[in-house]
Amino acid sequence: MTERKRQPIVSLWIGTANQGYAPYAMEEIRKVIPGCGFKPLSPGEVFWMESPLDRAATISSLLDSELVFLRHIQPIEASLDAAGDSSDLEKLADVLRGALPFFQGKKAAVHLRKANGAIFSYGASETKAALETVLAEAGGEPSVQHPEAIFSIYASGDKLYAGFATPYDMMSDWPGGAIRFQREEGQISRAKFKLLEAEKTFGLDYSGFTQAIDIGAAPGGWTSLLLERGVKVTAVDPADLHPSLQGHPALRHLKQNASAIKLDKGAYDLLVCDMSWSPMQMSRLVLDLKDALVPGAKAVITVKLMHRKPLQSIREVKERLGTAFVILRSKQLFHNREEITLFAEKK
Repeated sequence: MTERKRQPIVSLWIGTANQGYAPYAMEEIRKVIPGCGFKPLSPGEVFWMESPLDRAATISSLLDSELVFLRHIQPIEASLDAAGDSSDLEKLADVLRGALPFFQGKKAAVHLRKANGAIFSYGASETKAALETVLAEAGGEPSVQHPEAIFSIYASGDKLYAGFATPYDMMSDWPGGAIRFQREEGQISRAKFKLLEAEKTFGLDYSGFTQAIDIGAAPGGWTSLLLERGVKVTAVDPADLHPSLQGHPALRHLKQNASAIKLDKGAYDLLVCDMSWSPMQMSRLVLDLKDALVPGAKAVITVKLMHRKPLQSIREVKERLGTAFVILRSKQLFHNREEITLFAEKK
């Protein structure tokens, strides 16, 4: 029997997915870049990856494919042995000095992530302080928000994996793609963060919409955000909304199941849905309300992955909704748990 020839390794990476979904991210990557190899670093979430393509071709293949489960990708320019003392910072500084032309004159950030059990002894603030002095040598401007270039470090066991890229190429300007939002006083629910992240990820501006349907609205986290942006909202849910929303002049609350309501034809330009129903039930309800949307109306919909076949569930939902919608993006956001978010447009 002839031994299968192994493809040469050309570039190395750290990939990150939501907890429990790294195997699905790896499965997606294999379909896009055959011959990739993987090794878990933080089981179910972070993995080491070897690609048979060079850096530019790997990034292009991953970004062009708009994968659902891969949240963040970091190139590995250096794999360092960690000693657990100050020499680790000196090693990282040497790697960064070799990359200074990339950072010259740019807003730059240093990102550190540490796996449980990593012997690297410094925290994020200490690491940033040490390496930002090196960035200053190239005229780089330390920037926490909206950096143009990122030096990214992942500490795992006795290893330090370091690399650099733009936020676009890393798929996020947050460490590991773990985007955070400030919790506001009086915020109704954390579900609001999902809709905020969808706005950023899909390039939306909710203030540009006029009339929205919120299916499964209670307690009102998504409704509250849309109202804040000046959108008139028809909230559909038999349960009560949060008392802070009562009497809002732009809110109409239909205390019924979505399957029982009748809405005016072509009256809405946005539909949002975050219901804890099966994917097929959710699809049926959304399709039943399609005539209430104008052509070109946008939809932001969470799909609950209730069984251990998420790729199949996603495929089936996209086929069902595809009869009335163009699916523009499907992504597991950082604030999604056992679910993904679809961004669609009414045909």
